[in-house]
Amino acid sequence: METGPYLIMILGGVFALILCILFWKSIISLIGVIIVPDDSLGTVTKKFVLFGANSNLPDGQIIALKGEAGYQADTLSPGLHLGLWPWQYSISLVKFTEVPQGKIGMVQACDGKPLSNGRIIARDVDCNFFQDARAFLEGGGERGPQMTVVPPGTYRINPLLFTVKLFDATSIPQGKLGVVEAHDGNPLPVGRVIAKGVSCDSFQDAKAFFAGGGERGPQSKVIPPGNYRINPILFDVVLVDVLDIPENKIGVVTTKEGAPLPTGEIAGGEIHDHNMYQDPDKFIAGGGFKGLQEQVLLAGRYFLNPRFATVAVVDMTTVPIAHVGVVISYVGREGKDVTGATFKHGNLVSKGEKGVCVEPLDPGKYPINPNTNKVVNVPTANVVLNWATGKSEAHNLDANLSTISVRSSDGFKFNLDVSQIIHIPRNDAPKVIARFGDMSALVTQVLEPTIGNYFRNAAQGSDIIEFLKNRSARQEEARLSISTALSEYNVGAVDTLIGDIVPPDELMRTLTDRKIAEQEKVTYDTQCQAQGVRQELEQAKALADTQARVVDAERKVTIAQFEASAAVKFAEGNARSKTINAEADATVLRTVGEAEGAKILAVGSAEAKVIEQKVSSMEAGNYAVVQVAEALAKGNIKIVPDIVAGGGSDGLSGGLTTVLLGNLIHQGMKKPGQEPTQIG
Repeated sequence: METGPYLIMILGGVFALILCILFWKSIISLIGVIIVPDDSLGTVTKKFVLFGANSNLPDGQIIALKGEAGYQADTLSPGLHLGLWPWQYSISLVKFTEVPQGKIGMVQACDGKPLSNGRIIARDVDCNFFQDARAFLEGGGERGPQMTVVPPGTYRINPLLFTVKLFDATSIPQGKLGVVEAHDGNPLPVGRVIAKGVSCDSFQDAKAFFAGGGERGPQSKVIPPGNYRINPILFDVVLVDVLDIPENKIGVVTTKEGAPLPTGEIAGGEIHDHNMYQDPDKFIAGGGFKGLQEQVLLAGRYFLNPRFATVAVVDMTTVPIAHVGVVISYVGREGKDVTGATFKHGNLVSKGEKGVCVEPLDPGKYPINPNTNKVVNVPTANVVLNWATGKSEAHNLDANLSTISVRSSDGFKFNLDVSQIIHIPRNDAPKVIARFGDMSALVTQVLEPTIGNYFRNAAQGSDIIEFLKNRSARQEEARLSISTALSEYNVGAVDTLIGDIVPPDELMRTLTDRKIAEQEKVTYDTQCQAQGVRQELEQAKALADTQARVVDAERKVTIAQFEASAAVKFAEGNARSKTINAEADATVLRTVGEAEGAKILAVGSAEAKVIEQKVSSMEAGNYAVVQVAEALAKGNIKIVPDIVAGGGSDGLSGGLTTVLLGNLIHQGMKKPGQEPTQIG
């Protein structure tokens, strides 16, 4: 089956339909019918007026309200409209005005009343966001920039009357704030540098701004972070950083608005109802003074208007350990002295009054305004000051002190280093500052002349050798004297120490030579002592070498002593035993002897009687010869001797005696078996 005839029929039908549409549109146009699409509006221009007196617009008027020829205030809404004959009206279809998100529409009116003198922006008229041009013009709308902005959305705004330009909405990011300057409003009063605050929804309600008496110029209120529909023609918004004050810091505030400071004052007092200077209007209403402020900002975040106040971020006041802080206040009430009549070198006042505060600050950190108060740190621990050139402590109070030059009584000039240890009690620190102002003044006005003059005077009263020898005594005298002098200034003198003493070179050479000689003598003496010690050492070594034998000998002596003692004891015991035995034997012998004696005595007495009778019967000589003969007979003694000894003729007795003696000698010399020897 061929498709050609069908294709021709379809194309013919489409062509016919197009012709019909064009025909009907022409017919519709000819009969004054207008169709406005859903996304558009129709603007109307009247070409002429058929009948009536309102054929022409008044002078200066652009938009017709009463049927005059020209641009018409009313527009055609979406839909079907009749009676708009093409020979009398010109209809233009215009897309709706669309304001996207993040944008605002700024409106410029080309018709309306002229702006008032001095005004740069038209007053607000209720006209449904400029969608009712008739209401705008009949309500007294003014030509020029309009104060009301068009928020995001779709609007039927007559472009013949209004021009809409898109602008970005005002966005304030985190960490920022918006500082506003108004280009219209009431003029600022004389002397003011910043406009008063007006409640106007963060400058989004221009009508409320004007109704509240908003003033042109820098605004006191700021805009916090966020998104805002602010008229860029009326308000200029500048982004600035929020004020962040870190830990251990403070903010010192200087305001640009407020009442003038009273004569003699350097800073405004504390005004509490201003939210830490974030509400300038309350600050001004509360009687705040412009200029430097006594109150400071502590660590934190502040939305502070830099057009109203500037802030200098500084360190907190630190009072170190072993110090107190003496506060000197330049603001506050007139101070009343609390020291009494005993202290006449300055006034000490209570807290909150001008002057030196009687109560010092203990160690720590304090939020004190350095422009209205001065804190002088006074050490309460011992402070060492050195009068020694080139030597200084960490506190640097003695940086300008130098070695003291003095002259002795014998004319020698010499230098000496001195260290002075001082102590300032806590409660006396304000008195020291009231008297001197700071610690450096105490050093230069009191310590330096007092100590320097003392040692110069002391040196002049002594020759240099004596001064050197009596160093310890001089040091003690200096301590006592300087302590007494400094106590008058509420300063305690802990100790005075004399350091290096540098006599003249010529004197030093003499002293050095003398000292060398003394040292040489000491050396010789030491060497002699060393030799003596050496001898003692040798003796000790020898003694040590013989110590074993000495010990052995000592042990032997000890043993001998023990043996001797034992022998003595034994002998004593033996002697005592023998004594006892002897005494017993003696007693026996004595008893026996006494008995024998008595016996012998009795026998003797008897024999004596017999002998006496025999003798009486013969002569004595004859009796003796008889007795001798008897004795010889009893002893077996030969009458003719073996040894004949010649001798004298001394008679019988002599001759017999000689014989007996010779015989005894012969018996003593005779050996057994040997014959007698004749001597003769």
